[in-house]
Amino acid sequence: MDALGHVNNTLYFRYMEQARLEWLYAFVGHDRPYEAQSGPLIVNASCTFLEPIVYPAELEIVMTLGEPGRTSIGSFYEILLDGRRVAEGAARMVWVARADGRPTPLPDAVRALLPAGADH
Repeated sequence: MDALGHVNNTLYFRYMEQARLEWLYAFVGHDRPYEAQSGPLIVNASCTFLEPIVYPAELEIVMTLGEPGRTSIGSFYEILLDGRRVAEGAARMVWVARADGRPTPLPDAVRALLPAGADH
């Protein structure tokens, strides 16, 4: 909570992170997601705050993926409260090799989640 009784703006990024982690767990499995040879690294993140959230609140976070690049893909978020969009955000994920931290092509399994040329 901030000084005005609102949920602190840093938590919005945590909400988006949690949605991203749930997607990653669904993609690679909950048992050992970090044993994969490559994975996403966030290179930028943004959030537009449309309405303050007052604690307690039950939120819905909707994550969609954008058109993939060679090594990266955009992720987009809507934070909903009682069906109203209270924030929207984005984060660019670059897939990196765990061994050296260098960008690596997106796995075919990630590309298969999206039809070519379409935002989802």
